[in-house]
Amino acid sequence: MKALVALIVIYVGTFFLVIQGSSQNSTQASQSSSQSSASAQSNSNIDPVKEADIRSLMELVGARDMVQDGGDSAIEQSREKLLATVPNNKKGQAFVNAFATSYQKKFDSDQVAEQLVGIYDKHFTDDEIKGLLQFYGSPLGQKVAGEMPKINREIQVTVRSTSGKAAREALAEVKQKYPEVGQSARLGNGQGRFQQRRTQRQQLQAAQQEPDPR
Repeated sequence: MKALVALIVIYVGTFFLVIQGSSQNSTQASQSSSQSSASAQSNSNIDPVKEADIRSLMELVGARDMVQDGGDSAIEQSREKLLATVPNNKKGQAFVNAFATSYQKKFDSDQVAEQLVGIYDKHFTDDEIKGLLQFYGSPLGQKVAGEMPKINREIQVTVRSTSGKAAREALAEVKQKYPEVGQSARLGNGQGRFQQRRTQRQQLQAAQQEPDPR
């Protein structure tokens, strides 16, 4: 049971570390670079034997795959947010695709993995790391490590669906209470739809201003 709890801590902690890091602005990214250097120095202070055990544990639980999954989830969330704020046309889609390509080049999963070494060292003792190694070296531990990324993705879908439903119901409820304020309130893609309508109006006006070819 203790090993299973530790697994949840590892996976959830890794996911939120990636999500948080992906949402930082350029100033915070610069700070993150400094923190990364500090993390590398901190790792050098870890007992070499314990560090080796931590890295072995990371391999057993598929920590790098978890980091990549977290990065992929973060970029999908960012894509959705961007799509809601850019024109709904080819140029808008090209902008979002360019962002995704740039993100993939800049996201350094190895850097995140190095930070995880220090995080594991902070939260687990030498004996606990050895106990986790023993568990994940077993058939059950390997199955848990293999299934947990799939479980996490299913949890994310479930949470997103449930939270979306709750948000829509809550908005409908408060609109009834405050109709004079809530009539223009929108969730998610409201801004994107507004910009789409504005683009359509501009295109229509431009077409109307063109001289009749006859």
